[in-house]
Amino acid sequence: MNTMKTFAAAAMLVAATSVAQAQDLKIGYVNSERVLREANPAKAAQAKLEGEFGKREKDLAEVANRLKAAADKLDKDGPTLSEAERSRRQRDLVEQDRDFQRKRREFQEDLNQRKNEELSGVVERANKVIKQIFDSEKYDLILQDAVHWSPRVDITKKVIDALNAGK
Repeated sequence: MNTMKTFAAAAMLVAATSVAQAQDLKIGYVNSERVLREANPAKAAQAKLEGEFGKREKDLAEVANRLKAAADKLDKDGPTLSEAERSRRQRDLVEQDRDFQRKRREFQEDLNQRKNEELSGVVERANKVIKQIFDSEKYDLILQDAVHWSPRVDITKKVIDALNAGK
């Protein structure tokens, strides 16, 4: 019985020590999505992408509108056209749509590749800033992309401010 009491007291002492050590941990959280949305380098990267791909996207939208107008015209004129003319127009429309879909896919692939290139530079800079904050403020742990976090440990604003300041 005495050994049980001693064991229980030792277990409580270990638990109390663990809680005390856990309270000394300095933990931070960074919302990466917010950094990529609000930091000036991320906004600059987005503006650069819009500049690079804006005209191409506009051209694709115009082609899509022309295709829709041609399809609507075919639907409207279809009953009055000869079978051969209707069939020819349908083939042309299908061919144009296939070409448009191919161009749209290529555009999306190019855009995604460039977006990854641009944002990887921003992510790399953000990670350096996070490391600087980690070292200078003596954090034990900094997490990114958690499911739940307390505003008390959220250092996202610090990271955004540091990126905006060009540190």
